[in-house]
Amino acid sequence: MFTGIIEAVGTIESLQPAGGDYKVRVNTGELDLTDVKLGDSIAVNGVCLTVTELNARGFQADVSLETVRHTCFAEYRPGRQVNLEKAMMLSSRFGGHIVSGHVDGVGKIVERCDDARSVRFRIQAPAGLLKYIADKGSVTVDGTSLTVNGLEGDIFELNIVPHTLAETVLEGYSAGQKLHLEVDLIARYLERLLGASEDNTSSSSGMSVEFLAQHGFYRG
Repeated sequence: MFTGIIEAVGTIESLQPAGGDYKVRVNTGELDLTDVKLGDSIAVNGVCLTVTELNARGFQADVSLETVRHTCFAEYRPGRQVNLEKAMMLSSRFGGHIVSGHVDGVGKIVERCDDARSVRFRIQAPAGLLKYIADKGSVTVDGTSLTVNGLEGDIFELNIVPHTLAETVLEGYSAGQKLHLEVDLIARYLERLLGASEDNTSSSSGMSVEFLAQHGFYRG
């Protein structure tokens, strides 16, 4: 699990086919790897990857075809900068929100504009994904935990403050950029819970779409 608080910006050194899928090598830059061992997880632009090799500059990981199908990895080239976060520790301060490192879909920036010292992005989400995104709720964009500031059709809006711009790859993004989206984990489980409740009409839990909407947990 992760928090969506980016620890460093790294660089893709190589992405090579290997036995039907890929191997990626990442230069981790200033990311502290002293507590990382083989088999540990590191999120690369929001994608949870397992460390298979460590070296002086960073690490290597396998990228499965399942991951390639649901992410932008196949389009990455050497030199591409990426957000990095090591798996969270239970003893760490929880500064973002619960992030699994499993991408739900690929979005696209449709507009970028300055707003005082901040930058506003309007991002188009894949069909069906907007139902999990709530105004003032959390969403993960290329591994970064962010707050949704507006919704309009299949577009959601983000306000990126100067610190986040400086510490992530978002500073270099413009209209047309594709990016990884992960919705709030709680929203996904709520949908599953609602589905189970609808299938079991004898449920006495009191959980319903109406109940969740009334208390601000569901947007139809």
